[in-house]
Amino acid sequence: MLTTRTSESQTATHDRVYRTLRARIMHGEIAPGQALTLRGIGKEFGVSMTPARETVRRLAAEGALFLSSSGRVSTPELTNDRIEELAALRALLEVELASRALPRAHMALIDRLQSINVTVAEMVTKRDAVGYIRSNLEFHRTLYLRAQAPAMLAIAETVWLQLGPTMRALYGRLRRTEPPHNHKLIIAALQAGDEPGLRLAVRSDVTQGLRLLVS
Repeated sequence: MLTTRTSESQTATHDRVYRTLRARIMHGEIAPGQALTLRGIGKEFGVSMTPARETVRRLAAEGALFLSSSGRVSTPELTNDRIEELAALRALLEVELASRALPRAHMALIDRLQSINVTVAEMVTKRDAVGYIRSNLEFHRTLYLRAQAPAMLAIAETVWLQLGPTMRALYGRLRRTEPPHNHKLIIAALQAGDEPGLRLAVRSDVTQGLRLLVS
């Protein structure tokens, strides 16, 4: 019984460290190419090397961390080709998720999206890059959950994870002064039941900014 409880406690610890670090990377709290160490992760979270090592292993498998041949761990610095590939994946996956969500886009969902967009605008006003990325992804995730396509959404979230540090760099280049215009077009298309308009608005929203990084 004690062994079972210990195992459950270890699993919970591993999961806590993994989920927290994963969210930080996805939301751009860690810059591209920034080095991480097992010792540093262990010290920050108050855990042994084992959960720190397991967290790094899982995040490396998802493409969120890069592990060099020398053992150095860092967030990836994406090439232009890689950014274009991930942008294309976003366009394919998220347009399909939005399309599948449309038949289930009730007024409560639309109200929720409008509320999140207010937060997005607040983060822009505050020039809070991490808050902007977090609320922007919440906008998209809230819509895509209505698609009831968990496997597809999981893949989309892995793409967001790989792009997190790069999105932070993009935010600095954009110098936004207002929330994304395409969010309003997405909401309008949902209200009108306009699938072609929705697909176009989502595709534009998830690719326009990334194009600036490869121009």
